[in-house]
Amino acid sequence: MQHETHMDHSEHGHHAHHAHAQGPGRASWGMAAKATLHCLTGCAIGEVLGMIIGTALGWGTAPTMILAIALAFLFGYSLTLWAVLRAGLSLKAAIGVALAADTISITVMEIVDNGVLLLVPGAMDAHLADFLFWGALAFAFLVAFMVTTPVNKWMIGRGKGHAVVHQYH
Repeated sequence: MQHETHMDHSEHGHHAHHAHAQGPGRASWGMAAKATLHCLTGCAIGEVLGMIIGTALGWGTAPTMILAIALAFLFGYSLTLWAVLRAGLSLKAAIGVALAADTISITVMEIVDNGVLLLVPGAMDAHLADFLFWGALAFAFLVAFMVTTPVNKWMIGRGKGHAVVHQYH
């Protein structure tokens, strides 16, 4: 059974390398969607926590968004750090992998997500108990996912972004 697990990992690493070797734009949409979901998970945890804290404390739009964005980056990087540390990398190497894998993806996700929230009338003034708060947040995450997935596909196809993480799984 261990041998099969080893083969799966080796094929996975080969797949990531093969995607890079094929040239620009050769990463699959499925691989890009998985990378984007990984990014979205960290961003969503941080964003929701930041929005909850900022809203609960009665903060204005700017400080709430700053906290939400900071926490989105923190949780986004943390998920990757956790995964590559479990794979045996040193903390220094894991930080480098997380920065390489997630910076562009999280940045795009945060720009789109927060831009959408700013455009939805009343979303930034909604309270935690309001449907508008949660509905606008869910809509913003959906739009961010749709915009970030092609970005991740492009990066993975060039051996960048989450392709870096695949070397260590």
